[in-house]
Amino acid sequence: MIIGTRYQEEARKMKELIEYIAKSLVDDPSQVVVTEIEGSTSVILELRVAPDDMGRVIGRNGRVANAMRTLLRVLAAKQGKRVTLEIV
Repeated sequence: MIIGTRYQEEARKMKELIEYIAKSLVDDPSQVVVTEIEGSTSVILELRVAPDDMGRVIGRNGRVANAMRTLLRVLAAKQGKRVTLEIV
């Protein structure tokens, strides 16, 4: 199961990256929660922030959210998975 633990570690890295970026952007870092839903070929990361911080995380015209999704895609491509970031 070495391969399985490697995938779990990569998924953990993706989760930590999104947490770090989101906490750096928002006014209330204690409200940042990232939930990971892992499938066989894909990972869904749900990012929850305070309602007042939603605009900061999404950014003007969604630029910040798209930048985070791009970073996730690069990490996921290394392990042959697909990743989806949902901002809730």
